[in-house]
Amino acid sequence: MKLDKNLVSIIVPYFKKKKYFEKTLRSICNQSYKNNELIIIYDDNDKSELNYVKKLIRKYKKKNSHIIVNQHNIGAGRSRNKGIKLAKGKLIAFCDADDIWKKNKLKYQIEFMKKNKIHLSHCGYDIIDTNSKVIGSFAPRNILKFNDLIKSCDIGLSTVILNKKILKKFSFSSLKTKEDYLLWLRVIKYLKVFYGIKSKLVLWRKTDNSLSSSIYQKLIDAFRLYKIHMKYNFFLSLFFVIRLVFFAFKKKILIYL
Repeated sequence: MKLDKNLVSIIVPYFKKKKYFEKTLRSICNQSYKNNELIIIYDDNDKSELNYVKKLIRKYKKKNSHIIVNQHNIGAGRSRNKGIKLAKGKLIAFCDADDIWKKNKLKYQIEFMKKNKIHLSHCGYDIIDTNSKVIGSFAPRNILKFNDLIKSCDIGLSTVILNKKILKKFSFSSLKTKEDYLLWLRVIKYLKVFYGIKSKLVLWRKTDNSLSSSIYQKLIDAFRLYKIHMKYNFFLSLFFVIRLVFFAFKKKILIYL
């Protein structure tokens, strides 16, 4: 497949996000950078919200949009992999189905990447609650290296834009909650450094009933990430999990101050 060098493919997995999805879709449709395609992967065994998603696409008259319907729930990571395979853009952007992009998100980041000739960027974000009220914020460091990232995942998934050719070498795993973190660790070993934009271009929604809010699942997946996927021994993997919890707690204090 020949890729369009100016097209951005936006990958959005969908699983029971009816309460929030319209705001997400509106923010994507209102982007000032118009040369984009939207790929939604409907990843729910229950198809009752599928017509709702299709109606929203028609309501906002989103051109160049595609909906992939999974027969069975396969998880966000593997769903993104399916979207990536179909993407026609040279650049890939990710957005979760309950997050919101600010109007110049794509434009600002793409210009930053072209100016600095880089293959991946991420940005700052505000944290919002279920009522879209801002309850915190996070600004990444300008330069992030492997030794920084292995301690703490300071990359918001919905803030990332990267060159599709990188995803020919790497993909999301089947982990339930750390699939994006594992991908970033693998990619940063390849690229050596990630570049961050301090501007808060995304609203990241914190919900209490999301899979990512399950502490137990996070701990299990973190250990699997280090032990099975990164191939560290048992004790080093356990140490890394404890350190990850420490830095997550520290970051949480700073974010919500």
